[in-house]
Amino acid sequence: MLSQTVINRLKEILGEKNVVTDQVGLFAYGYDATLLAGQALGIVFPQTTEQVVEVVKYMNEQNIKLIPRGAGTNLSGGTIPTENSVIVGFGRMTKIHEIDTENFVAVVEPGTVNFDLQLELGKKGFYYPPDPASYKASTMGGNLGECSGGPRCFKYGVTRDYILGLEVVLPNGQVIETGGRDFLSESGYDLTRLIVGSEGTLGFITKIMVRVLPKPVTTRTMLAIYNTIEEASLTVAAIVSAGIVPTTLELMDNLLINTSEDACHAGLPRDAGALLIIEIDGEPEDMDQQVQVIDEITKKAGARDFKVATTAAEVDQLWLARRVAIGSVARVKPSYSLQDITVPRSTFPAAVTEVLKIAKDFNLLIGILAHAGDGNFHPLVIFDQRDEDEVKRVHAAELEICKMALGLGGTITGEHGIGLLKKKYLDLQFKPVEVDAFKKIKDTFDPKNLFNPGKILNI
Repeated sequence: MLSQTVINRLKEILGEKNVVTDQVGLFAYGYDATLLAGQALGIVFPQTTEQVVEVVKYMNEQNIKLIPRGAGTNLSGGTIPTENSVIVGFGRMTKIHEIDTENFVAVVEPGTVNFDLQLELGKKGFYYPPDPASYKASTMGGNLGECSGGPRCFKYGVTRDYILGLEVVLPNGQVIETGGRDFLSESGYDLTRLIVGSEGTLGFITKIMVRVLPKPVTTRTMLAIYNTIEEASLTVAAIVSAGIVPTTLELMDNLLINTSEDACHAGLPRDAGALLIIEIDGEPEDMDQQVQVIDEITKKAGARDFKVATTAAEVDQLWLARRVAIGSVARVKPSYSLQDITVPRSTFPAAVTEVLKIAKDFNLLIGILAHAGDGNFHPLVIFDQRDEDEVKRVHAAELEICKMALGLGGTITGEHGIGLLKKKYLDLQFKPVEVDAFKKIKDTFDPKNLFNPGKILNI
């Protein structure tokens, strides 16, 4: 427990309502979107950079660790409190300081919800391309900490591709600014890229400059329905080979079609083996030809049906079905392990086949959800954590899934981060000299291991 002296000082810095030490609050903030849990000594909610600096300096004096937290939608245990720590909740730093449409820049605080930024940008005819499935809840700081992707990442890239500059509080309480308002601002070492995806282990972000884009002139959303997931997976490479780069190319298998349909009644065909949600954008004169080519490709690959959404309501229903897919599996079993391996696009069909084999080998129920265009997909292992034997098989399957991805030339995580869940697999992907380089970077920024200890690395 925190001493009353420490609690009083934190309240002096932040105000009484921004310091939480009761057991209910500590319990609620001990979870993220994984099955992991921990309990912090307390929770603080800064509202300015100056308050973050004061908290960091004081916690340095007290030798208390700090865990950054946004909305808690993290999927790798990156916000779970560990060892003698206080959670720094950035959910009250929500200001959108500036939207500069002339220079395609927005300046936001880390607690800004992705969806809220999209709404404000939309009023000006702009948008921010990275759109993780949790975008209606997840914060910009959290998206940045994990380098989140999302359905649009195939065409437009992931979070790191849109971060122009940062204001960062270092573990010693000093503030640095990295980058600037354009991609030419990073002289010397690219500290912005180093901070993005570092999961709060190197610094706490207090201001973010992001690149924003004008909304596409025209968008078309399509649904291709297949009898088998193998047919759907073969379509992915064929579309790209045809010279078409869709905005999104999302795959869902039969299991997730049915759980999503149970949850939101979007009208998906329950007997389908898999489906692809395909979206393109661009100039109006290009749309009809691209739709025709995609239609032909899907049919050649074995699609039994191909539809083009004709109303905004139809589009919204399709995307609702996709975005609720993960949570909807609770209707089948109470627990899940969500992987986010990424493989080269050309090996995507092989990866799907291997996941199906792993499910059979370990007698597990595994749904497949994917940002198929860039090879980032999410084998969703569904289980009951009260069944000890099943839990052992789940962990064994997780290892095999990661090894399979690496064997195909991929990576163990595409957008969810390492956190606590994936750090045990880090040595599978990286050589000792590379892991040692990671540790030296951490030690340079945070020699006292004050920020988000135990995440990414075993230090």
